[in-house]
Amino acid sequence: MKMEVENNCPINNFEPCKKLQCSWFIEVRGTHPQTGEEIAEWGCSMSMLPMLMIENARQSSQTGAAVESFRNVMVEQQKELLGLAQSGEVKTRLIK
Repeated sequence: MKMEVENNCPINNFEPCKKLQCSWFIEVRGTHPQTGEEIAEWGCSMSMLPMLMIENARQSSQTGAAVESFRNVMVEQQKELLGLAQSGEVKTRLIK
């Protein structure tokens, strides 16, 4: 069973949607995260808000993972550099 959403606007006292006459009616373009196909969909920005918030959370999570990966690489490089400096292979000088 497919549910059909009524085409009424909670902002406009539940009158029928004005579509392109309304500033909140927008086009969202992007790539479907599971299929990779291009998407261009028109709709009410209020009804699209949950989907956009989920996508924002997904992107934030990916950013956090990338930052953590970068940090791990930097820590390893710092350990290597410190080891070279302690063994005398790299000349170091103290900042006074």
